[in-house]
Amino acid sequence: MTAAAGTGPAACHGAVITATGLSKHYGKQAALHDISFSIGAGRIVGLIGPNGSGKTTTLKAILGLTPFDGALSVLGRDPRTEREQLMHDVCFIADVAILPRWLKVKDAVDFVAGVHPRFDRARAERYIANTKLTPHMKVGAMSKGMVVQLHLALVMAIDATLLVLDEPTLGLDILYRKQFYQDLLEDYFDDNKTIVITTHQIEEVEHILTDLMFIEHGRIALAATMDEVEERFTEVMVEPQFVATASALAPISQRTVFGKSVMLFDRADRTQLATFGELRTPSVADLFVATMKGQAQ
Repeated sequence: MTAAAGTGPAACHGAVITATGLSKHYGKQAALHDISFSIGAGRIVGLIGPNGSGKTTTLKAILGLTPFDGALSVLGRDPRTEREQLMHDVCFIADVAILPRWLKVKDAVDFVAGVHPRFDRARAERYIANTKLTPHMKVGAMSKGMVVQLHLALVMAIDATLLVLDEPTLGLDILYRKQFYQDLLEDYFDDNKTIVITTHQIEEVEHILTDLMFIEHGRIALAATMDEVEERFTEVMVEPQFVATASALAPISQRTVFGKSVMLFDRADRTQLATFGELRTPSVADLFVATMKGQAQ
């Protein structure tokens, strides 16, 4: 299955990631099935899928952490053979922050400042100042959320062209999760940067995404810009007397909310749909559930 993400006007800067026939097998088990996609500069892409769908394998391929078949270009480099050069311009925040228990906050900052030429100490210290972390606090004395905060502060202070986030706010409470995404937009992202995010907390990133890529069973189920999603998909809260007529138009999903039937349509005539009831753009979470149900059928 071939798909393209980031094909709107903001992708005119050129492709940051291009995959053609990307495949990956673990023994006889296929994790990725011949997928193709392109992500342009200045995009924030949500790579969304259930556990075991292939999203982590896709990220590992992009980061040069696993061999694969097919062609993959990241910032003009092949991750299999040019990973060291590539990682000068790529930052990765994993779902589990692994830091030594004896490490102090100030020592962590000193270490990263000494090994990465694009590390901004002032930015890291600014992030840390908004937390309960102190310079002499050791990792072993931190809560899980505080460890994540330190990890985020270190990595977000690196001026990377491509930022890959794999469940970046796992372990944080809702206040810090919201603060993280606010900082991401206001203090990090610009038109020359590209961000790829995987998360199960879809509703928390929906407002920052420019593109969606749903993946299931190692195949891309949907790839579209958020503008395309808004134009293409329509949700209708159908009045009872129109349920049979609306159902005949083959909605891609149907559920009941407060006793009313809510139907989701793909590329349907909105003028006609408006005669059945209230129209709205579906949330990414509802669209994801509907798409996954369609893949399972």
